[in-house]
Amino acid sequence: MMDTDFLQADEQALAQRFIDNGFVTTPADDRPGLDRIQRRAAELAADYLKLPHSNDPYAMLDSIHTRVSVDDLNGLRLHVFNGLNAEPWFRPTYFRLARSTIETIVGNELCMQRRVNLSIQMPGDDSSLLATHSDVWSGDSPFEVVVWVPLVDVHRTKAMYLLPPSLNGDMQDRMASLRSAEELYKTIKPHATFIEIPYGHVMLFNQTLMHGNRVNEEPGTRWSMNCRFKSIMSPYADKRFGEFFEPILLRPATRVGMQYKLPGGFHG
Repeated sequence: MMDTDFLQADEQALAQRFIDNGFVTTPADDRPGLDRIQRRAAELAADYLKLPHSNDPYAMLDSIHTRVSVDDLNGLRLHVFNGLNAEPWFRPTYFRLARSTIETIVGNELCMQRRVNLSIQMPGDDSSLLATHSDVWSGDSPFEVVVWVPLVDVHRTKAMYLLPPSLNGDMQDRMASLRSAEELYKTIKPHATFIEIPYGHVMLFNQTLMHGNRVNEEPGTRWSMNCRFKSIMSPYADKRFGEFFEPILLRPATRVGMQYKLPGGFHG
């Protein structure tokens, strides 16, 4: 149950879409910031492949499969991943891509994952598959959301799929009778949604829902980033505050309260 009386009408609509669908997509709050990330990713990829920097970073990323082998793909991915995360502007910019949506869905006192993940999925490549799963099955808190950002247009098998909230519980209950992740996917396939996201948009999704990807059967390469955000005071699971997460927004009243000690030295 949600009491939305204190939300603005547009916030109420956004919150309801997230609850009903398990995800929301929206134009990036900071489009120049997203373009900067895309451009830097293309530069890092070109450096790894010893190519000149492209004047068209979108085309460079989308056609990367013509320039790198599957065997060298993870080396390229790690080079771009480490290069982006080493930039001091990168994580604050990533947050600003979806700040207004994060604050509506999660809150405004926040922890952010320490490093932003990067996925590259070339056409026909089965080495980058993520089997059907829910993040909470492997140590994530149900109080987290994932901010998922493509660096190219994604659709159909070039995107990720997500099971709707209305079916997730029933499908989880049926898992004990299934023998493999592939059998699980075949069970949920008729109900799963491949989410279309044009470049310039971002998605927040509920990572308690089953999701994953399939072999990319589209002509271009998928480049996408993902990062988890949660309210700083909400419960943690195996991925802990100060280890996996670090605070990025903490309001003055919370800072005062966390530091206050009652007479005798006891915390309030």
